[in-house]
Formats: sequence, structure tokens, C-alpha cells
Amino acid sequence: MGTTTFSGPIKAGTIRDTTGTTVGTNVANVGQVLMAQTHLIDLTNGAISAGATNIVIPANSQIVDVVVDAVTADTVPNNLSIGDTVGGSTTILNAFPVGSTVGRKYPGIQAGGTLAWSDTGTSDIKLTITTSGNTTTGIVRITVLYQQNNNLTA
Repeated sequence: MGTTTFSGPIKAGTIRDTTGTTVGTNVANVGQVLMAQTHLIDLTNGAISAGATNIVIPANSQIVDVVVDAVTADTVPNNLSIGDTVGGSTTILNAFPVGSTVGRKYPGIQAGGTLAWSDTGTSDIKLTITTSGNTTTGIVRITVLYQQNNNLTA
């Protein structure tokens, strides 16, 4: 299957500007497409040290969610932190306990600096990961969902 690359941000909808008050006819309904990038963390061959992921979030993006998938059941409390190379090791996710069961998990209070989520700033950010606790077993996949160039600080 082929792939298509856009220079973004991608917006979708049939009415770009509001010119009246009738929904479906002349009220804007254009929204931003939700983007996602994923990184696999494989601890089965030994502990990892802090390192860069393959995830780079474009400037002025809004991070909407971080999804953590425990792929193997032996991930036992592996605290996962995600940050950016400039803002620190916990700006996106701060010591999220992955747990010992396979499945999808969503951070709550472990979501790092909420201001970092609302707008990533004027430069692209490359995400880094660190783990603590049991750092030698398990496979974890992280997916970051974001709206490109949402620029909420403007």
C-alpha cells in the first residue's frame, strides 16, 4: 500500500468560514485532523537508559493524549516517563506505572506538564523516554496523539 505525505496541518470539513447562522449550510465546520506517532520500547534484552524515541512533534502542536500499550504481561511496574530533549524528562508523562497486565492504559495524574500538552512551543520537539522500577522485562508501545500547528498560545 502506498503512503501520502502532506506538509500539514491537515484540516477537514465542507464549510471553511461562517457567513450565516444555518448549521450545515453556512456555519464553519472545519476541524483539524488528529495525528499520531508511535514508539516501541523493548526491555526484554535488558534495561534501557534515557534515550530518544523516533517521535518528533511539530512546533505549536497540541498533545491530545498519550496511549500506553503493554504488549507483554511481564512488564511489572515499569514507571515510564516521557519528555522532550529541551524541556526535561517528564514534561509529557511523569512516572506512569505500566503494570503487569497486557492491555491499553491511559495516564491520569501522571500526565506531565499540562502546559507542555496544550502547546509544544515554537520548535519541533523530539521525545525521550526513561524507565524505572522493573526495567529489564517487557514490551511497551507508546502512541502520542496530537493536533498539528493548533498553536493555542496565540
